[in-house]
Formats: sequence, C-alpha cells, structure tokens
Amino acid sequence: MMKANYYIPRDIEASLKDIVNSFPATAVTGPRQSGKSTMLGRIFKNSHNMVSFDDPLVREQAIKDPRLFIENCGEKIIFDEIQYVPEILSYLKILIDKDRHKRGRFILTGSQQFNLIRNLGESLAGRIGLLELLSFSILEKKKIGFFKKDFIDTKTYYVHSCLRGSFPEITLYPDIKTRHWYAGYIQTYLERDIRTIYNIGQLREFQQFLHLLSVRCAQILNLSSFANDLGVSVNTIKKWLAILEASRIIYILPPYHRNLGKRIIKSPKIYFLDNALICYLTNTCNKDDLFRGPLAGALFENFVVQETVKHFFNKGIQPRLFYLRTHNNTEVDLLIERGVEVFPVEIKLTKTPSLIMARPIEKFRSNFKKLRINEGCVVALSSNNFKLSSNVSVFDMDSYLKYLDDILSALGVPQVLAD
Repeated sequence: MMKANYYIPRDIEASLKDIVNSFPATAVTGPRQSGKSTMLGRIFKNSHNMVSFDDPLVREQAIKDPRLFIENCGEKIIFDEIQYVPEILSYLKILIDKDRHKRGRFILTGSQQFNLIRNLGESLAGRIGLLELLSFSILEKKKIGFFKKDFIDTKTYYVHSCLRGSFPEITLYPDIKTRHWYAGYIQTYLERDIRTIYNIGQLREFQQFLHLLSVRCAQILNLSSFANDLGVSVNTIKKWLAILEASRIIYILPPYHRNLGKRIIKSPKIYFLDNALICYLTNTCNKDDLFRGPLAGALFENFVVQETVKHFFNKGIQPRLFYLRTHNNTEVDLLIERGVEVFPVEIKLTKTPSLIMARPIEKFRSNFKKLRINEGCVVALSSNNFKLSSNVSVFDMDSYLKYLDDILSALGVPQVLAD
C-alpha cells in the first residue's frame, strides 16, 4: 500500500508555473480523477487558498453572493471544479481588470469543458492561460519507484495501460481492484456529470453508446450506424460525442485534408484517453486478448495516439493531429502537423516490423509531393530501432517519445484565450 501523501511530479508542472507567472488567471482542465486538485494543492499550498465547488454548501454560498464570496477567499485562490459555479467568472474579470499586472492570482480547475471554455472565453478572454492534465503518461509512470523493475519496454507499457490504467489513484495503489475502480468511475461520471450537469435522462442509452464506442475505438466514426443501433437521432449522437470529448473521455482525431485535391474520407476517428477504460467496457481482461483478441490492433493504436496527446498536453501545447484515408486507399494512421510540415506515423502491433509496413508512408509521400513531409516512423513492439526505408524508421515507445520531443522543440507556447 502506498503512503497516503505519496506524490508523483507531473510533467505539466513546468508549463503550469510558466503560465501562472504570466497571466492573471490559469485554467487547468482534464477528466475526473486525473490529479488536478492534488497537483495544484501540492505546488501552491503556501501561496493560494483552495476552494472546492464539489461541496454543495460552498457552491450555494458562491452562487448567492459571488462578490462577497470571492472577497472572503483571500488574495490568491484556487477554485476547484469551476464548472459548477460559472456565475463567479464575471466577478473574477472585474477583479483582474482592476490590476491586470497581478500574475497568478486565480487558478481554476474543471473536469467538464462542454460549457466551461465558452464561459471562460466570454468572461476572461485575454486574461487566462489554458492547460490540460490527463491521466499519467508513460514518462510519469516511470517516476514511480515500484515500477522501475518491470516497466521497461513498449510491451509492458501497453499491457499496464490496458489492464491497470493510468489514473493516479489506481496506478499508485495496486491493492485497488481495477474493475471495481472503473465501475465506480463510470457510475460517478454518469450520475454527477451526465445526469446533473447535462440533464440527460437517457442514461441507459448513453451508457450503451459508451460501450459501442469502446468496441469501435480507433475506427472511423459512422454517426448513422450509432443512431440506428441505439434508436436515437444523429443529432443526439453528435451531442453525446461532444460531451464525451469535453469530459476528455474520448479524443476525436480529424481527417487531414489541407488542399490535397484528392477524394478524402472526411469523418473523424474516435480514440479513448485511457486504454483500461476500453478494456473495462469491452471485458478485455487478460494479456492474450491484448495481443490476439479482436481489439488487439485497435487497442495498441489507441495506446499510441493516447500517449501522443498526453505528450503534447504535458508540454502545454495543443496538438495538431490528424489521420489520412483517401478513396484510393492511401492511408496513414497518424499525421502530426508542425506549421507547414507533416510527420507521418504508422502504428503496428508487432515485434517484427517488415518493409511492407513502410509502404503507407511512402505512398503518402509519393501521392502528395506538394506537402512538406518529414521522415516518418512505424511505432511497434520491437526492442530495436532501425531504418525500414530511407524515409521511415521503426521506433519503440521510448524512441517515439523522443521523436515527438524533436517535433515539439520548434512549437510554441501554451494555449491562451485571446480577446
């Protein structure tokens, strides 16, 4: 059993401190249980008072008299789960505008972006920096003492991501039963967010939708198919997708169609931001399923995309990620855009990558010569990194993360809501 005060430093902390020192307000969003409150309480325990709106009584006080409530909270404040009390945002704007040069005065957290970002944009545009904290990344898990012996390669990273998960609590406390934890997580999510915040009465259908999405992870989205299967409208499916995306349960990967002049598949692909949640929902519960089951390839692809998103977010940068599929079968699993440059990535659940696996990237280069396409890679279970072709390398996850660092080194600063 881990000690109750055990803390793993988060990779986003450097970006967080920069943002807090640069803007009057900072918002840290992310899914429930990703560690937002713990991180902020740890870093700013000596400088900020923390106020949690998870407490209904505190919520009521803030709504009743926002101005008085803020004045009684102190000079520097962390408002936890701000989505419950959007009424105070206009008052924060008044206080910030009295002295725009005071940095780091307010830190806000929220686990629901559906209306939160819009409310922040209306009230605090130009005054607030935005960061997103997801569950533990591979690099963060490597900081955990009892992981160091066995958490050694892409295969072990993948297995742990699927069978144990990446949320801090379940990662740090091995005695917690995985299935029990995720059952509670889903129930809390449905009751507190879906029913309370979004006032959705079709909880059973929504839960069925979540199950169907998990079975179809890493696939191209077919709205009509979901609507027909569940007996709801396409607009209802769109709304549910927006809620899941805002909750950071899923990540929607758009198609790449920048002036390509080709017939491109224009529907997005759906990924989950925690592999163990997929495994819980699909009853995938052993290693054999992860490597030979019907979802094996999709789970590994989801794992790599999920870690890619985390790597960008942890640097305080919103990623520009896409996939490509044309009607003449040119297909690349993941495209990373940096300005006018494109970095193609293929994802293969294999220990023995072969030359044929470089063909999608080579075909992409051949068919889209006007694009600035950089050297691509195939991410696989291989323990060796090597060249498949002159333009394509094989990487394990450790080398792939370094590849992402090279891409990130030329990118900009964390996201800010502009005026």
